[in-house]
Amino acid sequence: MSAAGADPAPAEAPRSTPVPRRARDIRPASRAALAAWDFACWYAATLVVVVSRYDLSLTPEHWQYALTYPSVVAGAQLVIGVWLGLYRGAAQVGSFLEASRLAVVVGGVSFVACAGFIALDEGGDPHAIPILVPFIAIAPMLGARLVFRAGRRHYIKVQRAAERAPVIVYGAGNAGTQLCQLLAADIDAPYRVVGIIDDDPVKRNLHLGESRVIGTGADLVSRARALKVSTVVLAIARVDTAFMRRLTRELDDADMTLLVLPPVREILGSRLQLDQLHPVDVADLIARTPVEIDLAQVASYLTGKVVLVTGAGGSIGSEIARQVHAFAPRTLVCLDRDESALHAVQLSIYGMGLLDTPDMVLCDIRDLEALHAVFERHRPDVVFHAAALKHLPLLEQYPDEGWKTNVLGTLNVLECAAVNHVERLVNISTDKAADPTSVLGRTKRQAEELTSWFAQNHSGFYTSVRFGNVLGTRGSVLFTFREQIRQGGPVTIVHPEVTRYFMTIPEACQLVIQSGAFGTSGEVYVLDMGEPVKILDVAKRLIRKSGKQVEIVFTGLRPGEKLHETLFSFDESARGTEHPLIRRVQVPATDPGSLRSLAGDPLPSRLDAP
Repeated sequence: MSAAGADPAPAEAPRSTPVPRRARDIRPASRAALAAWDFACWYAATLVVVVSRYDLSLTPEHWQYALTYPSVVAGAQLVIGVWLGLYRGAAQVGSFLEASRLAVVVGGVSFVACAGFIALDEGGDPHAIPILVPFIAIAPMLGARLVFRAGRRHYIKVQRAAERAPVIVYGAGNAGTQLCQLLAADIDAPYRVVGIIDDDPVKRNLHLGESRVIGTGADLVSRARALKVSTVVLAIARVDTAFMRRLTRELDDADMTLLVLPPVREILGSRLQLDQLHPVDVADLIARTPVEIDLAQVASYLTGKVVLVTGAGGSIGSEIARQVHAFAPRTLVCLDRDESALHAVQLSIYGMGLLDTPDMVLCDIRDLEALHAVFERHRPDVVFHAAALKHLPLLEQYPDEGWKTNVLGTLNVLECAAVNHVERLVNISTDKAADPTSVLGRTKRQAEELTSWFAQNHSGFYTSVRFGNVLGTRGSVLFTFREQIRQGGPVTIVHPEVTRYFMTIPEACQLVIQSGAFGTSGEVYVLDMGEPVKILDVAKRLIRKSGKQVEIVFTGLRPGEKLHETLFSFDESARGTEHPLIRRVQVPATDPGSLRSLAGDPLPSRLDAP
C-alpha cells in the first residue's frame, strides 16, 4: 500500500539445519564379495534346476553342459557388469538404478547364452538349464542387495541416533503421517521421532511407521520431559489462533522449542519437505484457517480481462498482482512510481526483470494527465487501487503529502476509471479510516467516501476494502522490531497496552480479491481481523526467539495514534456478506467537485468532457 512502491520486506532467513554427513558407499572389498555372490548364484541356480528337473540323473556329457553354462554366463556378467559400473560403485547397492542394471545384464547374457547353447546342441542337452536358471539366479542376487541395503540403513540409523535430535510430533493425521515417513526414510534427517501426540482418543497407540501415539495434548509436556525431548513439531495443517497461542505459551513455560509446518498453500503438490519446518513465528500465532475463496466467482471477473494494479510495487499491491496473475487475466498492468519496485514485482511474477514491456507502467497517481494516458492506452476492465502513503507519524508532519496522494491521487484513479468505463474498481483502505483521528485515517476515509460517490454516479462496480495491519509489509511493526533487535535494541513501543489487528499479506489479498467479486457497489467491505494482538507480546516473542537480551522502551502515543484500533465507526452498522470473513458497511458519499475546488487543482476534470 505504498505509493512509492517500496520493495517488499525481505523474507526472514531460513533456519539452517545441520545435515549429518552422507554415508559412504561400500568399500571395494565388499563390491568384490558382491560379484562373487552373483557368480555363486548361477551355480546354485543350476544345481536347483538339475536337482528339481533331472533328479541329478545326468550323463557325464550333460554334467559338463551343466557346469559350462553357469561359468559362461557368470563370467560374461562379471565382465559386462564391471564395464557398466555394476561392480565399481556407479550405483548404491540395493537402489532401483542398480537393480535395473543388474536385470539388464542378467537378461542380456542369459538370452545370448541360451540362444548359443541351443544352437550348438548336438542332441539331448538339458535345455531347461539355460531357460530356467536365469529366473532362479536373479532372485538371490536381488534379495541379497535388498537385505544389505536394509541392514546398512539400520546400522547407520543406529550409529547416527545420537546425532539426530529427538522430537515429539503433535498430530497423527495426514501431515503427521508424511512427517514421520520422511524422518524414518531419510538417514540424513536431523530429527528422530520418539513419540506422537494426538487429541483424538481413537488414535491412542496408533503406530505411524516406527513411532506410535503416546498421549494427548494434555500429556505433551510430561511425556516430553520423560523422554528428554526439548523440541515439538506441530504437524497439523489447519489450526486456529487460540490453539496456537495456548500451545506456544505452554511450551515456552516448559523451555521447549516448537516447530511448525508452512500453510497448506505453500506445501507444493501437498507433499511435505523437511526443509519446510521452521520455528514458530509471530505470523503463525495470528494466522487462521486458510482463507477459502470462491474460485469460480473470482475467475469470472478476472480471467481474460485487463487488470490494472496501482502501487503494484508495494507489499500489498505486489501480492495482489501475483494472485491476480494466477487467474490468467488477458493483461496484468502493474503501475508504480518506483522503478526498482516495478523491477522486483516483474521478477517475482515472470522470472525476469527487463522492464521492457508496456504492462510495467512508471507513473505517479498524482499526475492526472499521465494517468489518463495510461488508462486510455490499456483500457483496463478491473482496477485494484493499492497506491497510498501509509506511515501515520510521517503524515502527521506532512499532511499535504497525504492529501495529495491518498485523496487527490485516489480521485484521479476514480476519475480515469469512470471516463474509461472500468467494470470494477477496488480501493484498498485501512482500519484507521474508522472514526479517524490521524491524517492517515482522515485521508483514507475521504478516499472511501469518494469511492462511494463514484458508485452512486457512474456505472460499474466501485467499492473499498478496509483491513488492519499486515504482517511483513515494509515499515510494519514486525519489520521495525526485527531491525531494532538486529542492532541490539532498544525495541520501542508506544504504550505497554497498545493493541493492533494483524493478518498476513496473502490472506489480506485473497479477501480483497474476493471482495471484488461481490455484486453490491458503493459499500465498504471490512475484513475479519480476528482478535487484536498486544504489541508488547509480539516484541517479547521476537526478542525471545533472537536469543538476545534487548531492552524494551515505551515512548508514548504519538499525535493521532490510537491505543486500540477499531474496524467500524461508531455510527456504522455492519452487515454480513456471502463470505464469513467479510462484512460490509455504508459510508456517506463526497462530491469530488468540492474537493478539486478546495485543492485549487489546475487540471480540469474530464468527467463532463464530450
